[in-house]
Order: sequence, then structure tokens, then C-alpha cells
Amino acid sequence: MSHAKNSSPKIALAHDWLNQMGGAENVLERLVELYPGAPVFTTIYGPALMPEAYRRWDIRPTWLNRAPAIHRHHQPYLPLYPPAVESMDFSGYDLILSNKSGFIHGLRHTPEQLHICYCLAPTRYVWDYGSYAAREGFGRWVGWLIEPLIRRLRRWDYEAAQGSGGAGEQGRRGAGVDYFIAISKDIQARIKKYYGRESVIIYPPVDTGHFRPLPPGQSPGDFYLVVSRLIPYKRIDLAVQALTRLGQRLIIVGDGRDRARLETIAGPTVEFKGRLPGNEVAELMAHCRAFLFPGFEDFGIAPVEAQAAGRPVIAFGQGGALDTVIEGQTGLFFREQSVEALIATIAQFERTSFNPAAVRANAERFSVERFKQELGAFVAKKWQEFKSRE
Repeated sequence: MSHAKNSSPKIALAHDWLNQMGGAENVLERLVELYPGAPVFTTIYGPALMPEAYRRWDIRPTWLNRAPAIHRHHQPYLPLYPPAVESMDFSGYDLILSNKSGFIHGLRHTPEQLHICYCLAPTRYVWDYGSYAAREGFGRWVGWLIEPLIRRLRRWDYEAAQGSGGAGEQGRRGAGVDYFIAISKDIQARIKKYYGRESVIIYPPVDTGHFRPLPPGQSPGDFYLVVSRLIPYKRIDLAVQALTRLGQRLIIVGDGRDRARLETIAGPTVEFKGRLPGNEVAELMAHCRAFLFPGFEDFGIAPVEAQAAGRPVIAFGQGGALDTVIEGQTGLFFREQSVEALIATIAQFERTSFNPAAVRANAERFSVERFKQELGAFVAKKWQEFKSRE
């Protein structure tokens, strides 16, 4: 390589696609801040669909970026993502940091290059296609048609996740992940289950500084709060039905294809606000009685934001909520995704008191500054270990 043993590595970032905003892009923004000047390799990039600030980055899409209508309809091109990822050229870089929810971990590199993968989730489209298809509204017949493709992609995905020079044809072609980082205990377990790989946990960054608890002595409002995309797997229907049955106020912030259905089952105490500016969301967070989080998520940023505003969370007790909410101290769990279980937990919540300062302190465990410190230290340590083996 071009760098001396103890010098800083030349770093490249790798990201699955840049045609929509979500949690993966929030992480990427912090990686760009942590490693300014590092290019961002990605399969596709639609500048008009991304924040203007991205246009100042060195973004390098693949040949797949030229496919017709791919920026707005990328799912039909699913079989082409692995070869697009394999076509990326990382010549001249010492360390590659991939930010993965899809196929980007299958990038090619040489034995002299270190690949660290920040894994948001093992590729959902191949390991849990049934749930993914249901979430996206695909018909069952679509799954039957592409089942052979899913099996091939699953083999590719597994081999790509092995250590450098690892198992199978993929390893011989120079792909492989040297180290996995998981975003939660649930994702850590899935990395082990699907890839047979160990990982460390570094929680994603949450902008806790944007949220503030109410001043001491000031009481919250009389409403419960949901902030979410309104799509079926988020299970906002549980919150709507529970608060309608209880006759208590529920404010829902967000939009999505499930909104019309949710409005038909909502009673007069449920209010749909649509999308709101960040400062208005922060105000609602600070003033709500509790934040409701009825879905199953790999991590879940919104419950951490609510805790940063000093408000407790009532969450479904699986997935990332188990990492971010401390039962009895910063919130409560309901263990079954049913209206009855949520109603019972709300009743328990109304008999329980929470300390806003302690709730806020828990949220600080997930701050942007903590993320940058932990990730930066891990990358630096693994780089030194990698170079010392030469």
C-alpha cells in the first residue's frame, strides 16, 4: 500500500444507493463528517431526490445509475445490484467503510485493503423476503415468480459476508468483510444467524441535541404521540385503535400510503398532522404524555428522540427498542402486538412515574458525538492491528 505502517489510512466510504432519505442516509452523513474528503461509492445516485448538501460530496455511482427510471423505481433492478457493487474500483484506498442494508458489503478489494462493514441489517430482500414483500405491498404471486432469484441472491449475500478471501467463489474473487459492526443486539444476532459472523455493537447516531425536556415543574400535555411513516409494518393501527377505544388524545405526525386506512378506523380523539418541520416535532415530543412505538424496528431513532425530550416511551418489546428503552425507568414494553396489550400497558403507564432527567440521560447514550468517538476509535484500532500483521 501507499501508506507507512503507522500513518493514517486513505479511506473510502461505500453506501448501497442514494435515491431516498432514511436512517441509512443519516448514518452516512455522520460518516462523511467523520471522514471529510472520503469519496462515497454507491450503486445509484439521484441528486434531485437527495439534500442539496450531497452535491458537494465526491459521490461515485456505478454503471447501474444509467438504467431507465432507476432513481424512482429501483426495486425491479434487484438482480443487477450485486454485479454493480462488484464493479466498484477501490484502487488507491487503504480502508473501506461500508454502510450496509443491501448488497454493498460484497464490494471487491485486495488483501492489502481493510473492509469494515457498518451493518444496518442483513439484506432483507433475500433473508426475509416474505416480510419485506408484505411491507412493500407486493402480491404473493411476485414472491413465487422470483423465488429462484432470491435463492441465488442469498448464496451471493452469504459468500460476500465472509472474511476476506473467505468461503466460496465470492471470496476467491476478492470480496469479503474483515469486521462487522451491528446497530443493535437484534442485528448482531441476525449477522450471526445469516452470515455466521461475529460483530460488535455501535449504536447509530441520534441528534439528541435537537430535543430538550420541558423546564422543571412544567407539566406535559394531555396527548400521546406517534412520529412515523404511515406504512403497514409500522403498526400505527394499534395506536389508533387503542387510543380510540380509550377516548384519549393521540397526535400522529407523518404520512404514507396507510394514512387513508388509518383515518377510517380513527375516532374523534385521533389527530393526523401529516409531515411537520423539525422544530414543531421537537415541541410535540417535549409536550406529549408518552411516545408510542408499536412496530418492530432494527433500531428506531424516534424513541431515542422522544427520550432526549425527557418523555417516556411505550414500545413493542422486540427489536431495537430493547436496546434504547429501559423498562420502568425510561418507558414500558408491551409484549404482544395487539390492541389489548397496548391498552393494558397504557394503563400501567398511567400508574407509573418517570424522571425526565433520567429519561434524557438515557438518550445521551446514542448521541452523534458518542457515535463518532466510538466508530472512529474502532476503525483506528482495527487499522493499526491490520497494519501490524504485515
